[in-house]
Amino acid sequence: MSVAALGRFYEDGEVIVRQGEAGDCMYVVQDGEVSIVREEDGHEILVGSAGRNEVLGEMAIFDHRPRSATIKAKGRARVLTLDKRNFLRRINEDPSLAFRMIETMSHRVRELNDQVVALQAQLDRRGG
Repeated sequence: MSVAALGRFYEDGEVIVRQGEAGDCMYVVQDGEVSIVREEDGHEILVGSAGRNEVLGEMAIFDHRPRSATIKAKGRARVLTLDKRNFLRRINEDPSLAFRMIETMSHRVRELNDQVVALQAQLDRRGG
């Protein structure tokens, strides 16, 4: 997703969005890298990372539920915030953006399915 360089700079470890917060926008990593972590029982679990031109937090635009993870800068990162209105305007200008978004979300669902299968196989081998 190519968007003009308008994003905000975040320093290493700075929180861009926190798990549990209300979500009404998505993010595009313009430069650098971010970590995606889940906070469970006072511990942080790294669930992924994202780099240049990757889209994050898009679920909030569609389902209006609290954020499912915390996103933090990994080193210095520039991240653009895109609210629903601007997202819809961009899709109107470039309908292929919607296809690319669905492609990204489908890829993530496939990755999660693979992880569930791998975890289930581990449990089966342990007799659990």
